Amino acid sequence: MQFDEKWSFVAKKEKHCDPDRPGDRQQGDNWDHVAFDPEHRLVVSVVPGKRTEDKTHQLVQDFRQRTGGRLMNLMTSDEYSAYKTAIFGAYAVTREQPRTGRPGRPRKPKKVLPKRLKYATVHKERENGRVVKVTTRVVFGTVTAVVTALAVSLVSKVVNTVFVERHNGSDRNRNRRKVRKTCCFSKDWQVHEAMTYFTMYSYNFCWAVRTLRKEVGPKQYEPQTPAMVAGLTDHVWTIQEWATFPAIRQKRDG
Repeated sequence: MQFDEKWSFVAKKEKHCDPDRPGDRQQGDNWDHVAFDPEHRLVVSVVPGKRTEDKTHQLVQDFRQRTGGRLMNLMTSDEYSAYKTAIFGAYAVTREQPRTGRPGRPRKPKKVLPKRLKYATVHKERENGRVVKVTTRVVFGTVTAVVTALAVSLVSKVVNTVFVERHNGSDRNRNRRKVRKTCCFSKDWQVHEAMTYFTMYSYNFCWAVRTLRKEVGPKQYEPQTPAMVAGLTDHVWTIQEWATFPAIRQKRDG
């Protein structure tokens, strides 16, 4: 799993916003906090809004809920420090401390991470706007455990965030509101966030990814979406089918 944040803005750039003006609180920078599955090219979770520690915690908590609390083979992100505390808060479990045999009160329970949890970060050094050096660091888990996880990975043999960064480009192409230099930028905060959810999650079901296509014969390929590869559906959905599919399905009597 790869975590990242993608910048965009609403109404005006952040430097033109006045913190003392109530109307400017929903203008300026708006970041997409994204949890991306590189093996299936699947957007698992997205939380739009200001780039804050609270939003990062919301992202990781939502991701954990959507994946049923299962531990991922490996989690990576950039060096944004909020991810470390967010991952610890989402996955740490409370454990009783063993008795020491000495008189006095027993030690308080302690929160610890599961031993199988692995999280690493990517640090990029830039000169004149270009990346000149990339270094990685293991935050949770051991170096041996991370190397073992990469050895069985189907998509990468090194710690990176390239898949979620590549998806950032795809989403900017699908949602013109997020092109860096454009007159099509959003003017309303709620509309911007609604379009974020629309393009992000419709991508899973309605966008056939070229690198996921399945060969069915000599120079013959079957298109596949991230949802198909992840086993969530068996066909490419139309926008109408996806938009009209009930979010909550009621059970029929009998």
